[in-house]
Amino acid sequence: MRHTEFWERMERHLGSGYAHVWADHFVMASLGGRTVREAIDAGDQPKQVWRAVWAQLELPASER
Repeated sequence: MRHTEFWERMERHLGSGYAHVWADHFVMASLGGRTVREAIDAGDQPKQVWRAVWAQLELPASER
């Protein structure tokens, strides 16, 4: 997954404005106590981060 696809998915599920706020502020245990932004900036693969977001938001399997 490319970064652009990752952010498109985030915006589709959280809204274009809130997706980035959520990514900057919501700390996730599944990302090692980091935010989405911190994980992406640290070099975590977007697909791995998306899986954590998908699970956290309890999205349908079709969105995995």
